[in-house]
Amino acid sequence: MTPERPRLRTTVVFLQVSFQAIKHSMAGKASDGLPCWLDGRMLTMLCRDLKACRDQAAGQGDAHQALETACSQCDALLGHCPGGLDSTLCHHHLDAILAGLQRALAALPLPPAEQAPTGLWYSATRHLREGWRRLS
Repeated sequence: MTPERPRLRTTVVFLQVSFQAIKHSMAGKASDGLPCWLDGRMLTMLCRDLKACRDQAAGQGDAHQALETACSQCDALLGHCPGGLDSTLCHHHLDAILAGLQRALAALPLPPAEQAPTGLWYSATRHLREGWRRLS
């Protein structure tokens, strides 16, 4: 796996957590018809990061398509912010963005599991730690 792929996966996770935070804290309740007042500058920044992430996933098929869908939903949401949507529609767009990010995560390969370090120093420190645990 190239160094770009773990970074891409990390960026997608960051974006997913960021949009979830927006949904849970700033978008109001999904059931009310009150205007949704999201921070347009923050949404613009996240949309820019989402588009960069989509561009990095250009050769990744399903991940690229899922990020493209999330980008289009983010653009639609951004086109109405701030104050142009009610909370129900705002949540609808945020759910669509989050679904796209989730599909992208599922399509991106997992990073390889790190192998346990080997060698004399590792063995010595492991034995010392185990010995200290038995003594305490």
